[in-house]
Amino acid sequence: MTTFSTKQPGATNSAAELTAARTLPLVMAALLGIFIIGGVGFSHIEEVHNASHDYRHSMGFPCH
Repeated sequence: MTTFSTKQPGATNSAAELTAARTLPLVMAALLGIFIIGGVGFSHIEEVHNASHDYRHSMGFPCH
């Protein structure tokens, strides 16, 4: 019986490596979310503030 492997010779895919590879995208997504909710919401440009304010209300996020 022959078995085929899709793993490259010498390549390792440990759980720690997979977790480390996912950390940066998760952190960047969290920072983008914080910027959109907080930074844009407190913008002094009225149109930007109103757009984020309406979006927060539509998602059920309390803002005042």
